Amino acid sequence: MSLTFGWYGDDFTGATDTLAVAARANLRSILFLAVPTEVQLARIGPLQAIGIAGTARSMSPQQMQSSLPKIGRFFQEQQVPVLHYKCCSTFDSAVHTGSLGAAVRILGDFVQAPFALFVGGQPDIGRYCCFGNLFAAAGNSGQVHRIDRHPTMQCHPVTPMDEADLRLHLQSQAMADVVSIPYTAYQQQPAVLDALVDRAVQRCGSVKGKMDTGVLFDVSDSTQLASVGRQILRIANDHKTALVVGSSVVLQAVAAAENVGKHSHSVADHVIGDRPHPAPVGPTFVLAASLSPVTAAQVRAADGYVKLPLQARSLLNDAAYRAAQCQHICDELSANRHVLAYVDQQNGRDCAIQSADLAAATARFVHSTLQLLAEQGIRLGQLGIAGGDTSSQAIAQLDVWALSYASVLSPGVTVCSMHSDNPALDGLTVMLKGGQMGSEDIFDKLLQVPVC
Repeated sequence: MSLTFGWYGDDFTGATDTLAVAARANLRSILFLAVPTEVQLARIGPLQAIGIAGTARSMSPQQMQSSLPKIGRFFQEQQVPVLHYKCCSTFDSAVHTGSLGAAVRILGDFVQAPFALFVGGQPDIGRYCCFGNLFAAAGNSGQVHRIDRHPTMQCHPVTPMDEADLRLHLQSQAMADVVSIPYTAYQQQPAVLDALVDRAVQRCGSVKGKMDTGVLFDVSDSTQLASVGRQILRIANDHKTALVVGSSVVLQAVAAAENVGKHSHSVADHVIGDRPHPAPVGPTFVLAASLSPVTAAQVRAADGYVKLPLQARSLLNDAAYRAAQCQHICDELSANRHVLAYVDQQNGRDCAIQSADLAAATARFVHSTLQLLAEQGIRLGQLGIAGGDTSSQAIAQLDVWALSYASVLSPGVTVCSMHSDNPALDGLTVMLKGGQMGSEDIFDKLLQVPVC
């Protein structure tokens, strides 16, 4: 069994989506929450795909410079031919936060190809890239918008998308040049497409400075994935290692090119570690911290839970309020009732509260609730967290060192099993969901998920 694919997720929810793609492609895979130790690698055993979940999406370039080199060095030591920097499917990023250009320049020191590859679009979740421009579906209607006119992404509180042309968007983050391969090129014979990509690569090589140029591949339809994947593998083979930036579509493309995953499989085929985890035997606790309209609709639609609204300002500033809400949740869970706590938006978004501060507060609230549950001897069956930044920070605060695949609830929404040295957490299943992801009934689906 050889290691063929490695990925770093710039947030936890996206990283788990790639884990699901790997598992469903019959690749023995796991997602570590930091660079693993030799002991942890030995406990897991041989792998074909390996991921590390991170928080670079919310980092400044200076913070990336402190955290990403050890990621690149690990994958270089593992001799992974394809290193995937997993970003959000909407590519929301900026020069000051989550800069894709900064990530490319840093990780470029650990691959041999002197240019980056970018893959836009992910049709299975309503993302499409045509002639270098990104489009995304919104809401339950599935209406597709150009990303700079998307009702949510154009006004994202941290990284609003004001440019749909990904070439210009990336150049604003210090990429000197990005050459587009349009989806219409995939209709050509393989040799013709190879020549077109080679000309693009030569143009990249003509710009001075390592890893400040790239090739952007359109994806407007899932039938195009194999063509894109073949180019990724061809370039990785030519240069020994290649850096690819994009959503989980990157591994979808590689799997399609290798014709991986054509055989049926079960969740049990992907049990990782020295024992299968037991099925959940306790109640489910979900915290919906995302303020997106999609998550708000999902909260309204859920009917299998006791619902508990949380006031954002009180979570930030009132310790007594936080303690009382934690105890309320524990009381309900101890009575074996499922609990869905959510940040209340009844009076609209509080513009005085920064998104980063709210994410940190809700992450600490999850941690405090789990601590109180453990102190009171209440065994949780499943955990769910909605909100990319909250998910990342909450899991980082727990004594968990890896996640393995359990099931998929909806495209982009994965349920995982925790690996921890803490018996209260080891084997606990967790759903990490980005604010824009999932069907309207996603929270009730979590109550029905079969877990091995």
